[in-house]
Amino acid sequence: MAITLRSRREIELMRRAGAVVAGVLSKLQTIAAPGVTTAALNDVALGMTTEAGAEALFQGVRSPQAKIPFPGAICASVNEQVVHGIPSRETVLRAGDILSIDFGVRLDGYCGDAAVTVPIGEISVDRRRLMEVTWEVLDIAVARIRPGVRWSRIAAVMQKHAESAGFSVVRDFVGHGIGTKMHEDPKVPNFVSDELLAEDIVLAEGMVLAVEPMINVGSSAVRTLANGWTVVTRDGKSSAHFEHTIAVVRGGCEVLTAG
Repeated sequence: MAITLRSRREIELMRRAGAVVAGVLSKLQTIAAPGVTTAALNDVALGMTTEAGAEALFQGVRSPQAKIPFPGAICASVNEQVVHGIPSRETVLRAGDILSIDFGVRLDGYCGDAAVTVPIGEISVDRRRLMEVTWEVLDIAVARIRPGVRWSRIAAVMQKHAESAGFSVVRDFVGHGIGTKMHEDPKVPNFVSDELLAEDIVLAEGMVLAVEPMINVGSSAVRTLANGWTVVTRDGKSSAHFEHTIAVVRGGCEVLTAG
């Protein structure tokens, strides 16, 4: 495992990328409404990215499971879709849906990555609670990240909070280091397992992490659709996703994708 510690200058460059991400996600939250397509949201994100002089991180990414590179600037995942939902003119948002939007950019060589889950019109109490708990799980990480802390200790509290609320933590996808590339070492799980304990890390000043809990109403089990990208819950129940890019700094952390 080769973890790169970023200088103060690099962290500030990543904050600039993070500001673009935060601005785009903020805008998309205001226009995500019944009758809007996920492709329309993607168009806005791509336009804002170009205007900022940045590069959309996800567009063109390849996967061994998929026949085509990822076609969108955003991942737009509706209801039971966990992550990597492909924006489409055919996917029209409806009142009661929840939409997870994952978005990242590279600006001046450095990356920012974040995700939000958005209610579409009035949503059910269960979906509202899912969103609240998933956000709280991310907030738990932000409150505890500081140099000298083992990641497994933070992940254990994140997992306990989700499961105590009656939800499950997706185990097939974890957070990651981020810097000049979207995915760098280390892995940053939102749960504790023997396998991941073997790769446990002690947080150090200069680490930059993309922390991204994905929480399900039902089982943690997921599957990938035939398009090779879109991941859904196996039981068809809803999922929520929140993410921030976070720098470990002296005495604590700084959220680089905060609005």
